[in-house]
Order: sequence, then structure tokens, then C-alpha cells
Amino acid sequence: MLVYQDLLTGDELLSDSFPYTEIENGILWEVAGKWVVQGAVEVDIGANPSAEGGEDEGVDDQAVKVVDIVDTFRLQEQPAFDKKQFVTFMKRYIKNLSAKLDAEKQEEFKKNIEGATKYLLGKLKDLQFFVGESMHDDGSLVFAYYKDGATDPTFLYFAHGLKEVKC
Repeated sequence: MLVYQDLLTGDELLSDSFPYTEIENGILWEVAGKWVVQGAVEVDIGANPSAEGGEDEGVDDQAVKVVDIVDTFRLQEQPAFDKKQFVTFMKRYIKNLSAKLDAEKQEEFKKNIEGATKYLLGKLKDLQFFVGESMHDDGSLVFAYYKDGATDPTFLYFAHGLKEVKC
């Protein structure tokens, strides 16, 4: 199994069990998330505790709906950015990430990041923002949005900000 960690913080953000599609010249990865139910599942085995002198205790914990990617990688939702805040974040992120990339990747990243930034700015009002478990300010952001009325979210990752680790 492959896990993808944030190159800047080491937080686990994704794994190969969630297939991705490259968009914006390979700068962004698009990953489909799903709402899933977690928690107690009531199983009816046909017994009637009250008829057998027992009590119907039920189940204490509640089933909860979560998004699989957010839950699996313990992503932390952040307040939405306005355009100015987003541009400020991107400038800092580009500077921090570029310093960690080798020359070839750095050139590819700098060549294509503007298009990816414009793509994200076009969706800014629809995006949810997430960071890794450490909630580090300088880490990668993970973005989520709902495509054209979809019921499950689509996630966007900066491909160059991920480090592949074999588990």
C-alpha cells in the first residue's frame, strides 16, 4: 500500500486505495470521496428480550455519517478563505514547497502552478478547506467541493506537495 504524506508536514493525506485523476497539467490530483455511515449497526436477530424476561437494552452509540477521506486521514476542516487570504496562502505555499523540490520538479511546479491557482480561484466560493492532522499552518491544503449537484465530495490535492511512502 502507498500512503501520500504532506511533503512539508509529514501528515498522511491520501493513499492509493483512493484513485486519483491528474488535472491542471498534473499539478492537482482529483479524488472522489464518499459519505459513509460509521458506528453501531442494529442487527435484528429475531429475539424478543421482553418476552423472554430480559430487557431491551438497545445500542448506546449512534451511527454517524462521515466522509471517508476526511475520516481516514483525520483531516481538519479550516475556515474558508477569501480571495486575498487564498492568494497570500498560495504565495507562501509556493515558496515553501519550491524549496523542498528537486530542480526538475521545481521547474514543472512553477511553470504550471499559476493555472492551477486560477482553477482553484474560480471555485473558491464552493471549496471546503482541510489540513492534515497536525494542523500546521505551512502545510498543504486539501480542497473539497461538490461537482454539479453530486452528493459525494471531490477532493483536490497539490500533487507536488505529496510524498509517496510504501507501507
